[in-house]
Amino acid sequence: MADIRAFRALRPRADAAARIAAVPYDVVSTDEARALASTEPLSFLHVSRAEIDLPAGVSPYGEDVYSSARRRFEALREEMVQEDEPALYLYRLRMGDHVQTGLAACYSVSDYERQIIKKHERTRPDKEDDRTRHIIELRAQTGPVFLTYRRRADLDAIVGRVVEGAPLYDFTASDGVVHTIWRVPEADARAIAQAFRDVPALYIADGHHRAASAARAHEHFARTEPDPDAEHAWFLAVAFPDDQVQILPYHRVVTDLADVPAGRLLDEVQKRFGATLDGSAPAQRGECVMYLAGDWYRLNLDADTPSPDPIADLDVSRLQERVLGPLLGVGDPRTDPRLDFVGGLRGTRELERRVDEGRAAVAFALFPVNVNDLIAVSDAGGIMPPKSTWFEPKLRDGLLTHLI
Repeated sequence: MADIRAFRALRPRADAAARIAAVPYDVVSTDEARALASTEPLSFLHVSRAEIDLPAGVSPYGEDVYSSARRRFEALREEMVQEDEPALYLYRLRMGDHVQTGLAACYSVSDYERQIIKKHERTRPDKEDDRTRHIIELRAQTGPVFLTYRRRADLDAIVGRVVEGAPLYDFTASDGVVHTIWRVPEADARAIAQAFRDVPALYIADGHHRAASAARAHEHFARTEPDPDAEHAWFLAVAFPDDQVQILPYHRVVTDLADVPAGRLLDEVQKRFGATLDGSAPAQRGECVMYLAGDWYRLNLDADTPSPDPIADLDVSRLQERVLGPLLGVGDPRTDPRLDFVGGLRGTRELERRVDEGRAAVAFALFPVNVNDLIAVSDAGGIMPPKSTWFEPKLRDGLLTHLI
């Protein structure tokens, strides 16, 4: 049973929405964020990555960064409005032919702590510390967690009715993704909230650090503001039905062959996995393609009986256990400096470029994980291997803010 509630969103004026909306803080480096925001003073990156307005080389976790974020946030509010009454919102993303529509609302920290809202990733303390401090300094959650849930026909029907109305925002971002947001009428909002009480579980797709930081900020505020119904006991998220979620592959590159000659590696791979020359992308689960010395080879990682363990059954796990570890000496994929990851829209061209330029010795392109894998691992209380999923398109920061 999942609890949701409406909130008085702080949001941009309609004429400023496209200028304020920014990519999530955690998908760009400081240099990339600085370049994106350099010609747009209203970009929310000035708030979410406030180090971009400080001298180069400053620590992104320094005191001045959070002070700058607070100042820029207060200044940006001149271009924004806060709703008079709490509301729910629908947030639609359109990327080419792919469309997904989710519910933007406040979700319960208690549900997160009780694992009604389930996770599948470990979080890093330094990243948790950063976003917790950011929430506390601004008294706001400025970017949503991306959730998913098993689709329900009753919710689909309500959503279909609401999106026939006029949206608050409808614009195309610089990457070609169309962002559309509707305020949900009060009667439909009540029906949605009631329907969500029959949703047995929600799953974090993207935004584990945001969720963990919201829980830590709640703990901080509750010391002096112990009201269990306070705004800090809820966090901003957008929940999409599972049949609309799109996951792109996350590939692997290894910087060197650990003194194994390329010919010997190829011989071993051919012997164990039936590698054949083939440059097309993996077409199904259990396949991957390897780029080595200028050629692509198709590998069958699914030669053995599938494992009943949902983690061991993932292609990323098979690749690590059958190729990267035993043949290339790659240790813990979370910490081994010889292993790097290439995800999202960059695809196999980026893998070729890294190997051809000598920045990597070999690359592996994988078939994407599907949302059922994520749900199975989460339901089992497991942790996905690092860099297993890349969700696309991305929600934008700054369109809906939850003040606490």
